[in-house]
Order: sequence, then structure tokens, then C-alpha cells
Amino acid sequence: MSDWIERIRDAQARAGALQERMGRPEIATQPSELAVLGKELAGLRPLLETGSAYTTVVEGIAEAKEMLADSDPEVQELAKTELAELEPQVEELEARIRILLIPRDPEDGKDAILEIRAGTGGDEAALFAADLFRMYSRYAETVGWKIEPLSESDTDGGGFKEVIVSVSGTDVFGRLKYEKGVHRVQRVPTTESQGRIHTSTCTVAIMPEAEEVDLEIAQADLKIDVFRSSGPGGQSVNTTDSAVRITHVPTGVVVICQDEKSQHKNKAKALKVLRSRLYDAQLEAVNQERADQRREQVGTGERSEKIRTYNFPQNRVTDHRAGLTIHKLDQIMEGSLGDLLDGLLSWVAEEQEKALGEGAAA
Repeated sequence: MSDWIERIRDAQARAGALQERMGRPEIATQPSELAVLGKELAGLRPLLETGSAYTTVVEGIAEAKEMLADSDPEVQELAKTELAELEPQVEELEARIRILLIPRDPEDGKDAILEIRAGTGGDEAALFAADLFRMYSRYAETVGWKIEPLSESDTDGGGFKEVIVSVSGTDVFGRLKYEKGVHRVQRVPTTESQGRIHTSTCTVAIMPEAEEVDLEIAQADLKIDVFRSSGPGGQSVNTTDSAVRITHVPTGVVVICQDEKSQHKNKAKALKVLRSRLYDAQLEAVNQERADQRREQVGTGERSEKIRTYNFPQNRVTDHRAGLTIHKLDQIMEGSLGDLLDGLLSWVAEEQEKALGEGAAA
């Protein structure tokens, strides 16, 4: 417990230093500096609030244990009651603090680009892609995030071959970045007459939304084509050449956007996705170089490996990286992702602690 208290006190000291600096007259005239300091202070608040609750519980337990030594049986009984109430809270608060103490990546506070693509499984994979999109959309609603559609390719059956959206809000990328990878579903399709369980997959990509200041793209490196938009089955949905295809020639990355009737809007959306894909590739390259030193990352192989299985007959979701299984898949698919994301982040934090301990031992 003392280690947790020490780390909370470090955060409190840092918050005090930030508040002192923000109060200086020379800083008050520098909006950009104030914004940076304010953002760091806001990032500390959840830890400070949880840390305060943790400190109160720890102090309460210490007092209750002292009361156990009292000769009065009523005092002893009161102490036992308090311990029964307080002790279970310690583990829960420590789990929350462990997550909050995960070293923040500079990208964690950014908005994100979410891409969901149907994988193996044909129409069932496309339907699962739509289910995943709905799941993330519902979760975004519960935490106050905003979703803006960027591009989608749907199927006649109501599924998605691909759907790309921008997600904006507080700590979007930091909260969702470990969703990247292959998601597998096991269920009986509605078209299955014999009740057999089918397995299908979808790929989810999460990229920090890159601003122009993060990544400059030379116009000479872009090949921009326009063409007529079309819907499922080739049915025309637009009679003008408003669809845009942008190719980044040096890397071969291609982005197509045709959802808007305006060519300019499609181009702007396509550039947003392209910039984020290139930025994400840049970050992946840096992370790969640091992989031996930085063990806080889940890994760089998620794209080619299944990270999670959604088993509908058993109402079960299993995250294979964390070894985490939750038997309330129905609620998760309705957007109740909190326990799943917290469990995954807690595992990441534990892996970091192990890596730090091994590093210190070496």
C-alpha cells in the first residue's frame, strides 16, 4: 500500500506545481502555455480523485484495525463491520489506480480514426462488421464522444464490407488503441437452417487522428482521381464525378471517399484518413524499433492475429491477450465496453509493472 500512497503523493505534488505555475503573471499572458499546463492538470484529476478515495479507505482500515485491540466488545464489532466494508474497496481502487498510472503516450489524448473491415466469412463477416460498428457507436454515446462517418461500403444484407469513421472526444485513442486487431465471432447465422455455428472475422484498425502539424504531405506525392459514386450492386447514387480516390505515391496507400455529394468534402475526408494512416504507419515503425526496450505495448502483431473472440451461444467474450473472459456479450454488443476496456488496460499496466521489475532486477 505504501507504494501506491507514494505514487499518489507524487501526482499531488505535480498537480500543485502545475497550479502554481499557471498562477504566475507571466504565464497568464501565454495562452498556448496555459493550454498545455491545463491539459496536463486535467489528465491528473482522475488519478487525484481516485487517489483521494484510496487514501481515505487505507486510513479507515488502519483505524479499524486499531479499534480491534480495544477491550470493548462493541468497539471490536464496529471495527469488524468497518473492515468488512472497506477492505473489498482496496483491490477495486488499486485496479483503477493501476490503469491511471499507465505512462501516457503523447498520442493518447488525440481523436481517432476507426476502421472496421469484414474479413473471412462472407455475408456473416459483413454483418459482424456492422455489429462491431454499432457496439463502438453505442459506447461512444455513453462516454460523450462524437462519431463522424468518413467512408462506408455496405452490402445488400445490411452489413459492411468496410466502414471508416472519425471519433472525437476525451482520450479517444488512449482508450481504444488496443482494439486494433482481428476480432472473431462464433454464432449461428440467421440464414443457417441446421443451427450450425459459423466462425467469421473482422479487422479493426485504430489510428490517432493526425493534424497537419503532425504530418506534412507534399502535394507532389499525391495522385488524385475523381469518378462517379456508386452504391451496393453498382446502383448509381450520384450523377456527378464527386467520388475521390487519393493515392500516396511513395507508399502506395490508397483512400477512397464517395459518401458526400460534394467532391471537395470527399477530398477533405479522404485526406483526413490518408494523413492518419500515414501517421499511424510512422508511429508503428517507431514502436517496432523500440519494441525491445518498450514492453508496455501489447505488441505489433495484432493485425495478423485474433485478439478477441465473441461467442454468442455462450454469451461470452474473450480477450486472448489479457486472458480475460466476460460472460455478458449481449451487454457488450449494446455498448457496455467499460469492464472489457478496463480489464484490458489493467492487464497492460500489470505487464508494464512486470517489465519494470525485470528491468530493475537485471
